[in-house]
Amino acid sequence: MKRTRLIRLLTALALVLGALVVTGCGDDDEEAEDGAQPAGEARQFPADSTLGKIQRRGEITIGVKYDVPPFGFKNPQTGEVEGFDVDMGRYIAEGLGVEPKFIEAISDNRIPFLEKGTVDLILSTMTINAERDQEIDFSEPYYIARGRILVPKGSDIKGLQDLNGKSVCTALGSTYEETIRERAPDADLKLVDTYSECLELLQNEAIDAISTDDVILTGMIIQDDSLTMVGKPLTIEPYGVGIKQGEKQVQRFVNSVLKQAEEDGRWESTYHKWVGRHLGKREQPPTMTLQQALELGA
Repeated sequence: MKRTRLIRLLTALALVLGALVVTGCGDDDEEAEDGAQPAGEARQFPADSTLGKIQRRGEITIGVKYDVPPFGFKNPQTGEVEGFDVDMGRYIAEGLGVEPKFIEAISDNRIPFLEKGTVDLILSTMTINAERDQEIDFSEPYYIARGRILVPKGSDIKGLQDLNGKSVCTALGSTYEETIRERAPDADLKLVDTYSECLELLQNEAIDAISTDDVILTGMIIQDDSLTMVGKPLTIEPYGVGIKQGEKQVQRFVNSVLKQAEEDGRWESTYHKWVGRHLGKREQPPTMTLQQALELGA
């Protein structure tokens, strides 16, 4: 009798354990449905899905800046596009097992490029905010920049309050167009298509200052050490990958690639390669969530 009970008990236990294993596997599969595979392996998506179509053509088109070192710039020696945003785009392409195709996306055409299907993704120093979220979707934040002011060394501009009555350059379609109008209403705002135009204007003394993200301004200082950043940070600018509105599968996949890059150390090494070594500091991946970024920019 005791032996029979023991056999029954062991059989029941085996069935319970088996059910738990099956249930556990099912949960993992569901969570990983749109997730990235381990480095070096690409997940295959249904042929009729957006990601499956990208895999079939073997190429993903990504809009990046061409004139904003160290995030996206065209190397004059090699003709190749390089930078932090570019490397993040490469990680996404690797996760799909396709080649990245980078095209120039300036501040003013980033959203139209997504809406028209000119690009599959935007990685172009693009700040997440509630207004843009009405037109496109974003990934979780992958970088946090801060708004600053760039001037020639020795300038009498020391902060935001000194911009009134001065000529200030920023890019058309950037968040700073609104920030400067609101917080320095008497500034003479000069709007251009690209930040390289702002730099040229400042070097030629045609304007007094440039206002944009600190990392973009750092790239200008790398090119011209007669320039310096002044004042306290004006804004907090969480960068997100721009995704066509409604493409939730793409959004989940991009988020999984970014998370994997943060966990396996690629984010930190990429940051040091393009940003940290110029600023003399190390940085951790952002902890801000997409929802927090949207509330910040509301």
